[in-house]
Parts: sequence; structure tokens; C-alpha cells
Amino acid sequence: MDRAPDSKSGCWGFKSLLACHFSLKCFGDLSMDEIKEKITITMQTVTQFLKDAKMELKKVTWPTPKQTLASTGVVIILVFIVSLILGIFDYVLAKAVKLILG
Repeated sequence: MDRAPDSKSGCWGFKSLLACHFSLKCFGDLSMDEIKEKITITMQTVTQFLKDAKMELKKVTWPTPKQTLASTGVVIILVFIVSLILGIFDYVLAKAVKLILG
């Protein structure tokens, strides 16, 4: 017996759309051949995705070690400057609040 639709099934019919976690119960009353076919199609999809991802990563222009070091230095310096400014603001505001509230 199926459940009534709820937010987890996306109000799509009466079948739950929750993940199966590779349990054979998810395949319902499918035959073993149909289950094998579904698994094969899934594996082909995953394999194709990984091939496409590898192909896209080859198109990336990677920074040189010198560029990476320079960028890292800039980030560290900016973090130090911003933290110093925020520390000064915090100190001034804390003193102002103490002065006002006593």
C-alpha cells in the first residue's frame, strides 16, 4: 500500500522519491534482468560524468607556483589589515559603550 504524497515525495503521485541507498526493496517487483540493466545504465552515466569532468579539467588554465604564492601572500596581507581595522573598531566601540553605560 502506498503512502499519501507529502513534502518528501514532492507531491508527485503516491510513490516516495526518497533515495534507495541501493536496497533491492527500491526496485519493487522488477526482475533481476531489469535490475541489472538499471545498474548498468547508472554505471554508464557515472562513467560518462567522470570522463566529462576529466576533459573539462584539462581545459583549466592552472596558475604557476609563482602566481599561487603571490596570490596567497596578497590574501594573507589583506586578512591581517582587515583584522587590524576590525580590532581597532571593536576596541573603540567597546570603550564608547563602557563610557556611555558606565
